[in-house]
Amino acid sequence: MGTTVSMLLPEQQGELGMQIVHTLFTEWEQTLSRFLPDSELSRLNRRAGTPTVVSDLLYAVLATALTAAQASQGVYDPSLLDQLEQVGYDRTFDDLPAVVGARFIAPGEPGGGWRGIRVNPLSGYVSLPVCIKLDFGGIAKGMAVDAALEGLRQSGVSSALVNAGGDLAVLGLPPAAEHWPIAVPGRERFWTISLHHGAVATSGIAHRHWWQRQTLRHHLLDPRTGLPAQSDLWSVTVVADRCEQAEVAAKVAFILGSRKGAEFLRKQQIAGLLVREDGTWEAVEPWPVQFMYGCHPEPFASLKGKLREGSVSMGREMLRCAQHDRKEEE
Repeated sequence: MGTTVSMLLPEQQGELGMQIVHTLFTEWEQTLSRFLPDSELSRLNRRAGTPTVVSDLLYAVLATALTAAQASQGVYDPSLLDQLEQVGYDRTFDDLPAVVGARFIAPGEPGGGWRGIRVNPLSGYVSLPVCIKLDFGGIAKGMAVDAALEGLRQSGVSSALVNAGGDLAVLGLPPAAEHWPIAVPGRERFWTISLHHGAVATSGIAHRHWWQRQTLRHHLLDPRTGLPAQSDLWSVTVVADRCEQAEVAAKVAFILGSRKGAEFLRKQQIAGLLVREDGTWEAVEPWPVQFMYGCHPEPFASLKGKLREGSVSMGREMLRCAQHDRKEEE
């Protein structure tokens, strides 16, 4: 998944919790990573045009991605792998050079190939259209975070925070605390908000951008053009009940831009903070504007000694433990 998974757990449940999270994310990465040639997703992409039986995990993520694509009228599109590779994102970001060589600049090919995907929930068969390849991106990380928290809950862990490269969710509350302090990125600063339950995700271009010859690229493609979104936004941060939902909403709002993105969040009744390129920002209710405050350099400093920190490396991109860091916006 090209990220580091960080977590905060009660000290007495630290070893158990870290093992649960490590096992889950290892399985998800080996199944869903487009960067692993032997992953189940990579094998499915190579069999485009041929009905293929897939695992329950891959089927569940694909079904969720197709639902998100339908709900967003195709603004979220899981079938843009070819377009991502055409603009230079053909390897993990850690391995991607600052300037990507190319014999020519691809003009862009609109997405929408997801509409031709055929699935059979009874048999587990999936058939991709010829020349269509899948890349689930952040929705898979969001779903993995949700699944990790559910696994922790079922194992008796009562308090936890799991953060997969900026997609995070919480279970219960920290010991002797009334909320989780979560750092939210702006253009030049961070704010902190209080999270009592649910999830937070950010989409933006602070980190994942590169040059393709003389053209600046980033990883958030607009399916209408097949090229990096021409958005007036720097980042979008969303709070929702589930990490999967927050990740998709943040990405869709970013691609749509500040005006239509805010309209989308209002229509979905999802709280969000939209930060523009010039540093100005707009909040969409019920975003807690009145409770935003300047971020402590370590927003979880007050929890140290009460919770155990841990991290699981999934790829080589590092993240500050338990901080919602704009370096890994998806």
